[in-house]
Amino acid sequence: MKKIIAKTLYDTEAAELIHKYTVGSVGDSEGYEESLYKTYEGKYFLYVNGGANSPYPEENIKRISPAKAQQWLAEKK
Repeated sequence: MKKIIAKTLYDTEAAELIHKYTVGSVGDSEGYEESLYKTYEGKYFLYVNGGANSPYPEENIKRISPAKAQQWLAEKK
């Protein structure tokens, strides 16, 4: 997925996947995944996607600060 946020392109295919966190299984309407990525420039973002009844019913990219990325990683590992 690609998304431009504040004139910066965030691309899951071009960024480094740091960690993926999954809740539920494929087809679970409440299941979802959060994937932490780091761009070549050192910016972090979360790719999120899930079922219709999950916190992420549509795929999206959310940019996050390095501090929030480290916090997320500590909580999800």
